[in-house]
Amino acid sequence: MTNGTGRTGTTRRKFSTLVGVIATTTLLAGCGPDASGPAAGGSPSPTPTPKEALLAAVPDGTEGAFRFTGKDSSSDISGVVDPAAKGMDLTAAYKDPEHGFTTRMSFLLVKEQLWLKVKFTGTEGLTGLPKLPNRWMELDRAKLTDGETAPTYEGADVGNAGPIIEAATTVEAKDDRTYTGVVDLTKGQAGEAVGEEEVAALGAAAGQVPFTAVVGPDGNLASLTLAIPAAGKAKAWKYLVKYADFGKAPTLAAPTGSAAQEAPKAAYDMLNG
Repeated sequence: MTNGTGRTGTTRRKFSTLVGVIATTTLLAGCGPDASGPAAGGSPSPTPTPKEALLAAVPDGTEGAFRFTGKDSSSDISGVVDPAAKGMDLTAAYKDPEHGFTTRMSFLLVKEQLWLKVKFTGTEGLTGLPKLPNRWMELDRAKLTDGETAPTYEGADVGNAGPIIEAATTVEAKDDRTYTGVVDLTKGQAGEAVGEEEVAALGAAAGQVPFTAVVGPDGNLASLTLAIPAAGKAKAWKYLVKYADFGKAPTLAAPTGSAAQEAPKAAYDMLNG
């Protein structure tokens, strides 16, 4: 990479995209099991339906810290969720298709405090990338041009499994704790969870997207997979959420001492692009 006209700006837009990817992984505001539904109060069925049983397995913050992995049409994200700390440690990686280098960006959130860590790899022979410390950099949200792109803790279900399952039109339970069915991505907030542009591109097929979910022996949701069909020039892809190590994952706390510092101007320049 060079410092030529347009190059740095293009790279910064990639960073902003990566921030947005992590931000949209967090729980959609107001999502979760429908408070008006039989699974959330009132007069529940004597025997839960398969859909009710599956919704009951979605993490609600009482399970302790756990690990999370997510995948959509263009990104992979992984990390730890700690409901007690109202915290998340989420990491995503982006490989620049033009220059070949990879940006690994991590956000640590504990209550309202937010830290960033960035690592570049495959940068041999390239110039123009920001020079950043190899430690957690605490961010001031007021200094971010678009604070909405920064992660916030909205709930334990960071993979948005709840809103997707809510939109299921059929759910069938198997004997091995596996559930299958069909989701209508045009219902509720399912489309926002998966990606509104991607859902719009599906047309009528968005109403009939097959899914598979697995509940672990501990009764918690282990995985949810949507098989998104091909549409137009877009290839088929999978929306995948995995939760693991409930109550066993490391708890999160604010970094201290030499592990952290205030974010330098270069970090804000990169994020604000």
